[in-house]
Amino acid sequence: MIALLRRNGDFRAVFVAQIISFAGDWFATVAMLGLVIDRTGSDIAATAVIVVQTLPSFALSPLAGPAADRFDRRRLMILVSLLQAGAAGLFLVAVHGPVVFAFLAQGLIAAFGTFFAPASQAALPNLVEAEDLALATVMMSSTWGAMLAVGAAIGGVFAIVFGRQAAFAADGLSFLLAAGLIAAVRRPTQLDAPEGRPARMRPLADTVETFRYARTNPVVAALLGSKLGFGLGGGAVGMLALLATGPFHSGDTGTGLLLAARGVGVVAGPFVARRLLDRRALGAGDVHGQVPGILLACGAAGLVYGAGYAVVGTAPVIALAIAGVLVAHLGGGAQWTLSTYGIQAAVPDYIRGRVFAADFALVTVTMSLSLIASGALAGVTGPRPPTLLLAGVSCLWGFAYLALTRPLRRPPEVDPLRPAASTP
Repeated sequence: MIALLRRNGDFRAVFVAQIISFAGDWFATVAMLGLVIDRTGSDIAATAVIVVQTLPSFALSPLAGPAADRFDRRRLMILVSLLQAGAAGLFLVAVHGPVVFAFLAQGLIAAFGTFFAPASQAALPNLVEAEDLALATVMMSSTWGAMLAVGAAIGGVFAIVFGRQAAFAADGLSFLLAAGLIAAVRRPTQLDAPEGRPARMRPLADTVETFRYARTNPVVAALLGSKLGFGLGGGAVGMLALLATGPFHSGDTGTGLLLAARGVGVVAGPFVARRLLDRRALGAGDVHGQVPGILLACGAAGLVYGAGYAVVGTAPVIALAIAGVLVAHLGGGAQWTLSTYGIQAAVPDYIRGRVFAADFALVTVTMSLSLIASGALAGVTGPRPPTLLLAGVSCLWGFAYLALTRPLRRPPEVDPLRPAASTP
């Protein structure tokens, strides 16, 4: 990892920019969860914090994907970071004004971020050499978890010591620093478009083309389905703040610790998967031989995620819940990274941004529905029953995914990444 960062300045700039931005996000998330719970006392309002972080990705993906393929990805990421910095200013209004401004700030940041994520993911194969792509993917995926672990843990203490207003200000500053770092990137972030391909955005036609591409490519469809299923159990994350402030009586500090455990799992998950699986599953070799290991790991990850949250839902003390969250997101981190790497390696540059936008849209819509349903149920039953219910959903999905992808995990007679013949 250190060697890659030393020899590739462009990747280093994007990597550090993402670390800074994510750290600021988690400072703001912990502070916002505490603010919303204090102001409203509502379980549904608390889960709505997570919903506004995820739902815009579904609503705006028909625009975000084509933008990542049609426009310069570097400039797009810079513009998005500057807009997010401006939106973060609304958090400061919410500290002494109506709490709705906090939701507006978070919604705008998430909406702009919908354009950032596909652009950065699609750009990565162009910023590193082919033999470095797997490692770069693991590193980029792990930054989210690392900053969740560090940012959430420190953010809880920071909000108590310096106040929520300072935590929100740090979030805005992080976006400005990220924009400056990305501006230093010099490598092209995309290849020239194939001749004859339209340069303008066509949201509806582009979306249709993306799903047609996935439909004729069974492995890409399976990778998209992996995150879709992962989102079904994602509502369990929305229960963490409710468990911390309710049954565990630990306030913002407890929320920060549970979120930090989630981050540690997300960081370690990809590396654990790389150790335990056949080396081809995340190695530097040809992706064609890595497909069975990637799909097997994605299915097994659902089972690990569900088992971890089953522990969280029954834990008598917060220490045991922290351990359950850690185990759950070891699975979640492995699943996210492996499916992301599969898409990066298998999908050509001209459509990669749109496939990633579809990927984010699918996981965010299922996660948002899961969050809304679990929040409504928690308002009636408390946070433990929804946590256990979603743990069971994740386990069921893990078993179903392993069964559905079994044909793709057999030694293929033909290249499994080759699109199937279209039916006239």
